[in-house]
Amino acid sequence: MNTAPNVKIIPAKQITPENQHLYHQLRVAAYCRVSTELEEQQNSYEVQIAYYTNLIQQKKEWTLVGIFADKGISGTSAEKRKEFKRMIRMCEQRKIDLILCKSASRFARNTEDSIHYIRKLKSLGIGVIFEKENLNTLAENSELMLTLYGTFAQAESESISKNVTLGIQMGYRQGKVRYRYKHWLGYRKGADGQPEIIPEDAETVKLIFKLFLDGYSVKDIALQMIQKKRRNAVGIPEWNSNTIRRILSNEKYVGDALLQKTYTIDCLSHKSVKNNGERPMYLVSDCHPAIIDRETFQLAQQEMARRNSKRKISDRTITERGKYSSKYALTELMLCGECGTPYRRVTWNVHGKKRIVWRCISRLDHGNRYCKNSPSIHEEPLHRAIVNAINTYYDCQEDIKKILKKNVDIVLHQTEHDEISAIEKRLSEIDKARTDMIGLIVGGTFGEDALDAEFRKLFDEEQQLCAKLTTLKAQNQNLKNTENDMVELEEKIDTAEFSMKEFDNVLVRKLLECVRVVDQNHIQVIFKGGYEICAVLE
Repeated sequence: MNTAPNVKIIPAKQITPENQHLYHQLRVAAYCRVSTELEEQQNSYEVQIAYYTNLIQQKKEWTLVGIFADKGISGTSAEKRKEFKRMIRMCEQRKIDLILCKSASRFARNTEDSIHYIRKLKSLGIGVIFEKENLNTLAENSELMLTLYGTFAQAESESISKNVTLGIQMGYRQGKVRYRYKHWLGYRKGADGQPEIIPEDAETVKLIFKLFLDGYSVKDIALQMIQKKRRNAVGIPEWNSNTIRRILSNEKYVGDALLQKTYTIDCLSHKSVKNNGERPMYLVSDCHPAIIDRETFQLAQQEMARRNSKRKISDRTITERGKYSSKYALTELMLCGECGTPYRRVTWNVHGKKRIVWRCISRLDHGNRYCKNSPSIHEEPLHRAIVNAINTYYDCQEDIKKILKKNVDIVLHQTEHDEISAIEKRLSEIDKARTDMIGLIVGGTFGEDALDAEFRKLFDEEQQLCAKLTTLKAQNQNLKNTENDMVELEEKIDTAEFSMKEFDNVLVRKLLECVRVVDQNHIQVIFKGGYEICAVLE
C-alpha cells in the first residue's frame, strides 16, 4: 500500500540587514575618502575617522575591524586607492561582515566600479551601508537605487573634470607654465618660484648635445654619461637611450615650453596619451633661462630627424628603415664612384688572418650584376689617405678660403628676394580686389552670384601664390643657413693650427661631406663647403 512520505518543513532563518546582528557579532569596517589635500578636506578626513571609530565602538553587536581611508585620491578609479583595495582583500578573506560609508560618491564615482564591487561584496554576504542615502546593499531593490546614485556621482565627476580641463586650457592660452622639476635635468625651483639653472647639471646637458652633434649615438652617449659618473635628473649616474632622446628633444632647454603635449582621455581611466594633434598645443617662448642656444638645438633636431629617416640600402635588411651607426664615420660618408651605393665595412678571413676592407653594398648583394668594377678598399691605406687629405686641406688654407668666399657669393646671389617681394605685392592686390568686390555687393551694384566666378578666380590664384611663397621662404632660409655654415668654416680655417696624426671618426664627420671611391688606388675626398682633394691609396 502506498503511503504519502512524511515531510517536515524546517523554517528558514529570516536574516535581514536589520536582524543580522542577532545571529553573530558583526565585524564592521568603515571606508572614508577625500579627493584633495586641501586643509578643509583634511579636517573632514580626520572627522570621518573619529566619527566611525566612535560609532562602531558604541554598538555592542558590532566589533571594529578597522578604518580604511584614502586621502588626496580620486574616486573615479579603484586602482590607485590602496586602502580601498586592502579592504576588499580582507572582505575576500572573510574578515569583514559589514562596511559603513558616508555616501555612494565616497565609495566610488565610477558607476561600473561601484556596481562591480557591491555585487562582489553581496555575493560574499557582506553589506555596505551608505548613511547619506540610508541604504543597505543587502536589502532588496538596493542595486537600482545604487545605480542611480552612482550615475549621479559619475556625472558630477565628469562635470568637475571638464571644468578643471577648461581652467587648465585657459591657463595655457595665457602662457602659464606649470614646471615639474623632479625629472627635469638642469633646473630647480628658484627663490622667486621660477626655474633656476643648476650649473653642474647644465654642463651635462651641454655635453649631451655636443656628443650627439659630434656623431655619437644615443646609446654611446648614455654609456659615456655612466663612465663619467654624471648625475641624471634624480641625482644618480644611471642613463639609457630613452633618457638621452628626451633631453635632446626637450624644447625647455632653449627657454621655451610646449604645453599640452599629452592629454587625459577621460576622468574614469585617467589614461594619459600623446597629443598627436587631437588637442591644441601652446608654445610659450622665452619663459625661463635657456641652457642650449637655439642654433644648436635646431641642429640637434635636424640630425635626429636625419637619423630617424634613414632607409635601408641593402636587400638583406628586413625592415624598410636603415639604422644609424656611430661607430664608423665612413659608413655614412663613403660612396661607390660607379653606382653611387654606400660602402660597408667587411671583415675578411684569409688563411686564418682577419683583414678589414670596405666594399660596395651593391657588389655585396648582387655581385657584378649592377656594379661592374667597384674595388674593395683595405681600411688601413684608406684611413691614411683620408688623414693625408685632411692635412693637405689645412695646408692650403688660402685656396680654400677663396673657394668658400666664391660659394658664399653664389649663395648671396641666389636669394629670391625680388620674387618674394613680387608675390607679396600681388597678394596685397588680391586682398584689395576682394574687398572692393564685397563693397559692390553690399552697395547693391552687383549680386553675389554675379561675382562668384571672380571670387573663385582670386581665391585659386591666392592659394597658388601662398604655396609658392612658402617654398621660396624655406629655400631662402636654407641658403642663409648654408651661408652661415660657410662663414663659420672660413673663420675656423683662419684660426686653425692643425696636423692630424691618426684617423678620427668625430673629426671626419665634422669636416667631410663624402668620400667617393674612384678606383683601386684613388679616392676623392669632398669637404663641407665644396673643396675636393684626390687622395692616393698607398
